[in-house]
Amino acid sequence: KKGGGGYNCHIQTSPADEFMKYRSPLVSRYASKEMAYNFSDRKKFTTWRKLWIYLAKAEKALGLPITDVQVQEMESHAENIDFAMAAEEERKLRHDVMAHVHTFAHCCPNAAPIIHLGATSCYVGDNTDLIMLRDGFDILLPKVRLSCLPENMHTHWVVPAQLTTVGKRTCLWLQDLAMDMRNLQRARDDLRFRGVKGTTGTQASFLQLFQGDHDKVEELDRMVTEMAGFKKAYLVTGQTYSRKVDIDSLSTLASLGATVHKICTDIRLLANLKEIEEPFEKEQIGSSAMPYKRNPMRAERCCSLARHLLALMSDPLQTASVQWLERTLDDSANRRISLPESFLTADIILSTLQNITEGLVVYPKVIERHIRHELPFMATENIIMAMVKAGGNRQDCHEKIRVLSQEAAAVVKQEGGDNDLLARVKADAYFAPILGQLDALLEPKTFIGRAPQQVARFLSEEVRPLLEPYKAKMDVKIELEL
Repeated sequence: KKGGGGYNCHIQTSPADEFMKYRSPLVSRYASKEMAYNFSDRKKFTTWRKLWIYLAKAEKALGLPITDVQVQEMESHAENIDFAMAAEEERKLRHDVMAHVHTFAHCCPNAAPIIHLGATSCYVGDNTDLIMLRDGFDILLPKVRLSCLPENMHTHWVVPAQLTTVGKRTCLWLQDLAMDMRNLQRARDDLRFRGVKGTTGTQASFLQLFQGDHDKVEELDRMVTEMAGFKKAYLVTGQTYSRKVDIDSLSTLASLGATVHKICTDIRLLANLKEIEEPFEKEQIGSSAMPYKRNPMRAERCCSLARHLLALMSDPLQTASVQWLERTLDDSANRRISLPESFLTADIILSTLQNITEGLVVYPKVIERHIRHELPFMATENIIMAMVKAGGNRQDCHEKIRVLSQEAAAVVKQEGGDNDLLARVKADAYFAPILGQLDALLEPKTFIGRAPQQVARFLSEEVRPLLEPYKAKMDVKIELEL
């Protein structure tokens, strides 16, 4: 039993029993307690009971013969679920909603006649799904915000290839995360309640209960929607809310998965170059065979699970496309898997990404070494331009540089030596007019354009305003290290 009126489950299992059956690693290994609980049986079935209570309260307020005693009895047993009885009822009835109606009625004998009055299974099923989706977004959004915190934003650490800065590259990641944050918030805010719509969405059963009073039926829908914490309900539904809603919700999660996969792939590539490294614990083991290894296992986990999140997107697309008329029941089993797993997976990769970014290490000396190896080749255009300004012929200079570059490349590739292009340029009398300019021509910061200024403006105008409203909730100081 749990304090505060929590668990009262009658199914007893020993710890060993848990290892005799398959357990999803999404829950047993990775997911946060908050997200795991959000899609738990405890959350699901207590929400069903709350929805039955909301319905009874609203029906009573609008004149149906429901007593205070009945409502109070239901409220007193909202958390007291006999899961063993419900499982036995479902085994007999082959209907999960009616199994829980009977189980609830068993401990509420006075209220038994009015539980689920006028409702269909989707009243509790779909409305609970919408509540779980809403609450799932509420769990994810702070984690996206924390992942957007600009830590270690060094704008002047230059990285090789076509030169950019660590800060600029990180801002590309942040920009994608900021888009995901806006998309998740929009999807969350667009969610509505299915409400009280009856068997096929026409509200016919409730119109009969209220003897043709349309205003009371509409007020019933509004009251229950408000009790469930939603501002609006869908005005029209079939038996279910449109499965396009699931597409909208899960597509934002899949898009987030693509973002995290890209970020963590970049980190893995840079870790291979030893320029950037994710956190590595003191006693962490990177390989059972190679003690020296420091695999980016968190980034690898994110990429692995992000692929699963992307794959889950096909489920709601196919489900929505094959719904018959007002509803077909082949959506149920699929959604029991695809909805929770999408949110659980998104929760895991965000928590892991946050762990990575909070301890990400940059090695500037390694970056400097890589730049020294590559910069002479990158600077050849600058050298040609300087020679032309000094009176040289562009085509002659180009040919000189081409020959020297090929010789230097051969030393690097065939002999494993250092890039000696600059030494060859200095040794060639042709380049004597510009030897005094070589250091300036090879200054890395002259190759990064406006990257530092772009970073400063992006953080100031895009990231800070996005995070500022949540600063107090996150309990993290938002600072820009420039």
